Amino acid sequence: MELPIKFCDEMKRILGKEYNAYLASMEEERKFGLRVNTAKISSEEFEKIAPFPIKKIPYIENGYYYDSEVQPAKHPYYFAGLYYLQDPSAMTPASRLPVERGDIVLDLCAAPGGKATELAARLRGTGLLIANDISGKRARALLKNIELFGVENSFIVTEYPQKLAKHFTGFFDKILIDAPCSGEGMFRRNPSMIKAWEQNGPEFYAKLQREIIEQALPMLKPGGMLLYSTCTFSPLENEGTVEKILESDADMELVEMEGYEGFENGRPELIKSDRKELLRCVRIFPHKLGGEGHFLALFHKKGGETEESRCVSRSGKGLWGEEKRLFEAFCANLNRQFEPERLECKNGMLYYMPPLLPKVNGLRFLRSGLFMGEMKKNRFEPSQSLAMALKKEDYRNCLRLSVSDDRVIRYLKGETLFLTEAENGLANGWLLVCVEDYPLGWGKKTAGVLKNKYHSGWRWQ
Repeated sequence: MELPIKFCDEMKRILGKEYNAYLASMEEERKFGLRVNTAKISSEEFEKIAPFPIKKIPYIENGYYYDSEVQPAKHPYYFAGLYYLQDPSAMTPASRLPVERGDIVLDLCAAPGGKATELAARLRGTGLLIANDISGKRARALLKNIELFGVENSFIVTEYPQKLAKHFTGFFDKILIDAPCSGEGMFRRNPSMIKAWEQNGPEFYAKLQREIIEQALPMLKPGGMLLYSTCTFSPLENEGTVEKILESDADMELVEMEGYEGFENGRPELIKSDRKELLRCVRIFPHKLGGEGHFLALFHKKGGETEESRCVSRSGKGLWGEEKRLFEAFCANLNRQFEPERLECKNGMLYYMPPLLPKVNGLRFLRSGLFMGEMKKNRFEPSQSLAMALKKEDYRNCLRLSVSDDRVIRYLKGETLFLTEAENGLANGWLLVCVEDYPLGWGKKTAGVLKNKYHSGWRWQ
């Protein structure tokens, strides 16, 4: 790998005697990781059913290494949303933001969803997750991952931070900003980043990061927490940006985060700063840990929460008439309740609205809450996202397929399935198709045949 001379000179300054160890790590094979979706399965349960060898990532509670020859994205458990494929060091930001049930959380630069899905899993269906990305194309990838993970309480938006700030001043308990950066920590994983670095280096991104943070800070409640992270080594983008935050807002203070022996402290001397609190930042280097490069800083906003900051409106209009009748007919097989006042039908599309979302008029968004399905003539057709949000026990009419059953792959490819004599005892109509105990999607049974209703855009290729 040919690294830019200017970059190498800066890394020598940062690492000193460790520079050669860093260079040697760049010639090694990168580490591959997956993060278990604890909203669907515990880490302990996944270890028991893991279909390939995995090894615990010591600094990520639900993270695991896997071998490079393994193809986890070609296994039914991936399609069931049981895990997300992610670089080990990239798992740290969401793991170090202390999200609690009931929190209102913003992931400001969320696509493709690696961090947003973990934040959602920690919320456990409570509170609200707003996940934003200014790129509509990237936001669509984010939406798919949110749906795959079975997230119900999200708002997927594609806006610039300054516009979000007009709607959400003092609104969030927690904010994650995994900022656009020069990507120096990703050179081994993605060598094409080197060319991008040469075109737009740290100076370009440091300016962009400071603009983003300046617009994001007013959205954080007093008493709230913000985690800033990058996947670069640049002091200008890391300690330099953190110092600008501290200088621009006296209410922001750096706090300690959960550490690990391979983590390094922030380096105030790299930016000629006398702020000792910059030592509370965390640097991750590939020659120190099994992962790529990352930087993290956790902030607390001084002050306490006010009653006004917690005053948010409920969303949803409820169902009436024919729409209500059709949905209730489908619900005959449901074993879980959906709050009626949170249901809302728009142009025949039924949504389960987030309970803490205020008015969002004027914002560009892809999804508000959980897309439940579509009202058709004389029937309600459940959606793929509803299937992923359910547990097997939530629906009475389930087709449970063993992970070794070749019909699982055929189902994921969109093929019609033929049922066994025992399975033919299931009631005709909508079936929730599961691999073992984990939903994959819908099918519609007639006699001994299951018509495939798996989402065409998600099919096994």
